[in-house]
Amino acid sequence: MSDHQSTPHKTLTSVADLVDAGLAHGDHEVLEKVAEEFRVAITPELRQIIDPGPAPDPIRAQFVPSPEELETHDWETGDPIGDEVHEAVKGVTHRYPDRVLLKPTHTCRVYCRFCFRREKVGDVREQLSDNELGNALDYIRSHQQIWEVILSGGDPLVLADRRLAKLMAELEAIDHVKVIRFHTRLPIADPDRITAGLLSALAVKKAVYVVVHCNHARELTPSVRAAIARLVDGGIPVLSQTVLLKGVNDTAADLRDLMRALVENRVKPYYLHHPDLARGTGHFRVSIRRGLELVRALRGFVSGLCQPTYVLDIPGGFGKVPLTPQSLRETGTGAYDVQDFRGETHAYLDPLDIRERPASISGATSETPET
Repeated sequence: MSDHQSTPHKTLTSVADLVDAGLAHGDHEVLEKVAEEFRVAITPELRQIIDPGPAPDPIRAQFVPSPEELETHDWETGDPIGDEVHEAVKGVTHRYPDRVLLKPTHTCRVYCRFCFRREKVGDVREQLSDNELGNALDYIRSHQQIWEVILSGGDPLVLADRRLAKLMAELEAIDHVKVIRFHTRLPIADPDRITAGLLSALAVKKAVYVVVHCNHARELTPSVRAAIARLVDGGIPVLSQTVLLKGVNDTAADLRDLMRALVENRVKPYYLHHPDLARGTGHFRVSIRRGLELVRALRGFVSGLCQPTYVLDIPGGFGKVPLTPQSLRETGTGAYDVQDFRGETHAYLDPLDIRERPASISGATSETPET
């Protein structure tokens, strides 16, 4: 038995690990090329819920590398939402007037195959040194309009409790910062990370929110539900963000089951993201028209508590826009004008030909609409 096979509780970080776990399908040499381009990490928690068989599996699709990731298109980019355009200092993205992203780390416990920062996650050159983190905090201190700090990355909850507590104390001491928000995959990928020590590190007097990334109801295992309960019972409101992904959650039934499961576990659905134009992610992409149909399918048949806001991050760094008839105007084949939060209009080309006959909405129910 190999070392890989003898350690079922280790994180899988290579194609060799995937082979030994029975998760590598297809040409292993091609998968090695994918892994050279985009990092691999699958935690034991997620490994347990991946169907290893050859049939399509929504969990495996999110985390196990695929040869399709080597297929790239002209419209794809290494910085699909324009982080670099708004980088104020290293680790700080200041896109909106009253809030900033603070990215103290670019490490994750799991690497999603559709990540919009997949070009940078896991790169040691992107980690903030103590001096760089100090510069980032100085920037926040010197800009009085910053009301909210959003900790992202990477995954900020991979930081040690002591470092998190120190960072939270620094942010708490900045008077004009009123809200601290975490964007994280940790409760899903590594629920044991949600410990009393972590909760103590996050315990400040300012408003703290956790937004957990979850894409499929099967990700909400008993241990994940318990981790979320520890956060909520610890006084931290939990919201969710979901990426709309072909083959993962692109049916009304999939989205209905996910949103209901989240609300049942005291998580408020927040964003449903239209997939970003990240390099090598075309096989996950759905059309905007399909996304709008799915959102409409939820409206009548799922409680208002279960409704996320369907958003597009406009390429070039122009920010998120809700995909609604009020903010979106179709101008041609796959072409739209979208209006950003400043009221400015930008052209957006959907790479899928949405003039094709829309697919029927599978999974729609005939329940009585709820309010």
